[in-house]
Amino acid sequence: MDVLLATIASFITGIISSAGYLGIGFLMTIESCFIPFPSEVVILPAAYLAQQGEMNIFLVVIVGIVGSLLGASINYFLAYTLGRKVIYSLVDCRFFKFLFINKEKIIKAENYFLKYGNLSTFTGRLVPGVRQLISIPAGFSRMSFKSFILYTFLGSGVWVTILAVLGYSFGSNQELVSKYSEQVSLLFVVFALILIVLIIKKKKNEQ
Repeated sequence: MDVLLATIASFITGIISSAGYLGIGFLMTIESCFIPFPSEVVILPAAYLAQQGEMNIFLVVIVGIVGSLLGASINYFLAYTLGRKVIYSLVDCRFFKFLFINKEKIIKAENYFLKYGNLSTFTGRLVPGVRQLISIPAGFSRMSFKSFILYTFLGSGVWVTILAVLGYSFGSNQELVSKYSEQVSLLFVVFALILIVLIIKKKKNEQ
């Protein structure tokens, strides 16, 4: 798996070198929408190129966040427009299985959304396996688009910024990048759970 990710990262680095910021935005839009591949393979190489002086790290972060918002919004509006029944029927098609999207993954994201409410569009962006698909149940539930964009922006902003810092600092050392990426993902999961518990307790105290 590490070899595969390294190969993908090398390929994407070439795309970003050629297409620039437009390539970053396009890849992050896809990453947040139809093809849930790791955002690490986009932002880390881009940040490394910034460290080498080929790109601007602040623009990498901004474009990465914008791409994430666009991809998440596509999922949101598809789910909002088509509805739960149609989406679940579509993911049984071979095309979506080819894109590594299946009913089980959407059920996981929907259960997460139902359990934690609108805030899950923020915390879900920090949780592996939920990050790319959390916007679908938000569309099912017809969550306010303003709230959806706000929480998605915050979650994506945190995630993309951390990845950019890692890529900029350790981009030439793949072992360190892999090590710290895993640790950061774990910390985000813990942070998300703590935040959810605190909010639930606060709501109970207000009742």
